[in-house]
Amino acid sequence: MPEAVIIGSERSEVGLPTGMDVLRRGGSALDAVEAAMRRCEDNPADHYVGTAGLPNAQGVVELDASLMLGSGRQFGAVGALKGYPNPISVARAVLEKLPQHSLLVGEGAALFARECGFDTADLLTDASREQWRKQVADSKESVEGENTAATDGDARYRESALALIRRLAPHDGPWGTINIIALDASGEMCVGVSTSGYPYKYPGRVGDSALPGAGNWCDLRSGGAACTGRGELSMRGGTARTIVDLLAAGLDPSDACRDALADAATLPDEFRSELRALALTPDGRHGGAAGQEGSVYALMTDASTEPEFRPRTVL
Repeated sequence: MPEAVIIGSERSEVGLPTGMDVLRRGGSALDAVEAAMRRCEDNPADHYVGTAGLPNAQGVVELDASLMLGSGRQFGAVGALKGYPNPISVARAVLEKLPQHSLLVGEGAALFARECGFDTADLLTDASREQWRKQVADSKESVEGENTAATDGDARYRESALALIRRLAPHDGPWGTINIIALDASGEMCVGVSTSGYPYKYPGRVGDSALPGAGNWCDLRSGGAACTGRGELSMRGGTARTIVDLLAAGLDPSDACRDALADAATLPDEFRSELRALALTPDGRHGGAAGQEGSVYALMTDASTEPEFRPRTVL
């Protein structure tokens, strides 16, 4: 039987101990990913997922999330969800309670969340509103929010966002997706992704986090993968699916992530900024890749007392 393991992107360390506790008790990979991600979504210090997420160009927080199981490639997701602080749980409800569909967005996603009895919340906190104001000002940091230097694409995106904000008259008043991948003692694997998406995005924009093959893919025959960063690139590159296909071809997780990012890097994109990837195999091997030095991912096994950090391969 495989050893239980859970890995996550930057800032997932807030939730990984909770997910590992679930796995130690014999819980499923699905339970572990949901529990871990909810802790991240409920963290008010994180302005890129759940409560306190950064808003769109109208000053409204819209959330995307998805879950995918490796054994049968079942997929559940929500996009542009307003007013519900735990989109990962709504995505799970889509997967389990609405199996005739895989993705709900906008008003339909909110209607389904209400029918399921999920709690609502005001997602725009004072801190996230202030962070939003600072981010639309001139900055040397990347829009992406992982303490990386801005690229020319970041600058162009910020300029376009400012123009959009002015046009849409937002309310007075660093984004970064979180990936979590778990392998349980039964051999099941689950990939979860949650985000508030690009800040100052056009209302209704849905990124790669809610789309199978783009930001999330899980196939128990080969492994699971997820992406953070410039979602439009991973949508165009089918990056998460590409990583798993490369795992199936025999590449190790770090090399598979690096090669998939290299493929996405060939696509023309005037708003280019960094894209990162993370992967886990059914036998417990893991790795990640990024476009800049200093990027890491977090890891816990049954023997871990706290999250460990591993460097990502640099493209």
